[in-house]
Amino acid sequence: MAKGYRVEKDSLGEVRVPEDALYGAQTQRAFENFPISGQRFGRRFIQALGVIKGAAAQTNKELGHLSGRVTGAIVRASREVAEGEWDDQFVLDVYQTGSGTSTNMNANEVIAHRASQLLKGGKVHPNDHVNFAQSSNDVIPTAIHLAALLGIQEGLVPALAELRAALMEKSEVYWDIIKTGRTHLQDATPIRLGQEFLGYAGQVERAERRLQHAQAELAEVALGGTAVGTGIGMHPEFVSRVCDRIAALTGITLHESDNHFQAQSTMDASVEASGVLNTIAVSLLKIANDIRWLGSGPRAGIFELLLPEVQPGSSIMPGKVNPVIPEALIQVCGQVMGNHVAVTVGGQWGFFELNTMMPLIAHNLLQSIDLLAAATANFSRQCIRDLTATDRGPALVKQGLAICTGLQPYIGYDAAAAIAKEAYASGSTIREVARERTELSEEELDRALDPEAMTKPGLGGPPAGG
Repeated sequence: MAKGYRVEKDSLGEVRVPEDALYGAQTQRAFENFPISGQRFGRRFIQALGVIKGAAAQTNKELGHLSGRVTGAIVRASREVAEGEWDDQFVLDVYQTGSGTSTNMNANEVIAHRASQLLKGGKVHPNDHVNFAQSSNDVIPTAIHLAALLGIQEGLVPALAELRAALMEKSEVYWDIIKTGRTHLQDATPIRLGQEFLGYAGQVERAERRLQHAQAELAEVALGGTAVGTGIGMHPEFVSRVCDRIAALTGITLHESDNHFQAQSTMDASVEASGVLNTIAVSLLKIANDIRWLGSGPRAGIFELLLPEVQPGSSIMPGKVNPVIPEALIQVCGQVMGNHVAVTVGGQWGFFELNTMMPLIAHNLLQSIDLLAAATANFSRQCIRDLTATDRGPALVKQGLAICTGLQPYIGYDAAAAIAKEAYASGSTIREVARERTELSEEELDRALDPEAMTKPGLGGPPAGG
């Protein structure tokens, strides 16, 4: 049975809207205007809009601009939006008007219509009541910042902390395992497996530090600038009171920009935050790729790590197990890097008093946060936590050629290099060739070729006066 329609009016005339829709004429026009991708704004962005609208209504009542009855209905409807009860009413494509006005009006209309239902006879207006003291031009960038901060605080920060802890635990467990280091994919001087994992943990710790800076930048919001940054139609205390309410509700501390003319004519803070996410993606890709390579084999690869077996790896090769969890994270990192390009291009689209790629920026920035959070947590739980070190790394240390570095203080670079070349050609170890080609004693060879000593700072070489 076909759905019925109701007729609504806006400044352009009459519009047919589905009879059961909570949205109105402006949303319907936008729905018809942008049949582009089928991609809609995600949960956190809608949550942020609901939180902002509810806090704005409470503040407008406090400042004497809304009645208590209307405010109560708007606050309840906004809370329902924030909690996801009406997500199916946010029907607009991400690729729409560059200011996000269509989605701001989508929120205003849904909240107004639902609030009118709650009043059972009263009429709540989407512009005059729900959008009072606001503009799409300051609400949308504020919603982007708030949604990003929610995603970072609730998803990405805990995921990175979990990964760092897992890597540190492995660093401690693997500390006594000495293996061959690698530079340029070639054998290098010995390193502890625990030191490699300490490096990974250090990358994540610095990712957390960089993320804190991004959070501080995102905490500055455009709300209060209204149309072009001048604050027309807005009480001077409106923003600070709204921010206080948002903090009480979400735990996210926001503050009004001290320069509204940059706050909504640019999206620089979002570009910077995306840049931090891009850097984190680069870090995580390095870690995931190292783990993938160290687990390669088991017989024809490096195989210094045994990765958890989570699923069969081949439709044709029985018994094959692939590093699928690192590969999933690697793909997420690639997507985040691509998203950063989109956000960067979007950030360039600030003309005069308004950026006109805000929906694009919102979509890509928030997707990056959610993807990194989910993939990072998954990597910790399904890969790092159950990693096992094999005996392959320690077994190859004595066969390594770069261990000849320890001979250099005794016999010089050229002589040590000649020993390495002969060892490679003959298949002998560095110690075996050095025993034949030098006059070093066994005690001196022990000291010069001690793998554990090579994992610490120090000059090496013969004792003073030797």
